[in-house]
Amino acid sequence: MTDPAPVRCAWCVGDPVMEAYHDAEWGVPVRDSRMLWEMLILEGFQAGLSWRTILHRREGFRAAFDQFDPLKVARYDAAKVETLMADPGIIRARAKIEATIGNAKAYLAMQAGGEDFADWAWAQVGGAVRKNDGVHVPARTPVSEALSKALKAKGFKFVGATIAYAWMEAVGMVNDHAPHCFRRDQV
Repeated sequence: MTDPAPVRCAWCVGDPVMEAYHDAEWGVPVRDSRMLWEMLILEGFQAGLSWRTILHRREGFRAAFDQFDPLKVARYDAAKVETLMADPGIIRARAKIEATIGNAKAYLAMQAGGEDFADWAWAQVGGAVRKNDGVHVPARTPVSEALSKALKAKGFKFVGATIAYAWMEAVGMVNDHAPHCFRRDQV
């Protein structure tokens, strides 16, 4: 007899890439600064689009943005922006590309000032995972509004409260797995 398929959050069902992301990454607490920055950038690119669109292009983003190395991205010039604007492997939105370069600079400025991005980010949400009921999933919360404001104060762009909340979910600052989802109590 075969094991039944795991019951997942509805948003990922039916797409093998989305299911794999859901099962292995979404909602798992991330404490690595560079990975947190990468996910924040990807969430910014999602603005106005679906996560599916971004996730299916993630490897293209990684290749285009030097594996999300902030030191390299911060040095991008106008010629690199034009190269990125011609790259079919990413979302070719000039404002988002330019924001990514600025966000690399903001990330590095924090680092130069002695602030670890992971420590700072987690401190903004009280240092612990928030577990919601998984039924009433908001698009934004007072915490994501405060996080958005704090990121903007550090010089980050494309980090509105809705993007901040999606980022919080993705990197495990909040657990919004559905009550029936097999990952809910695992992360």
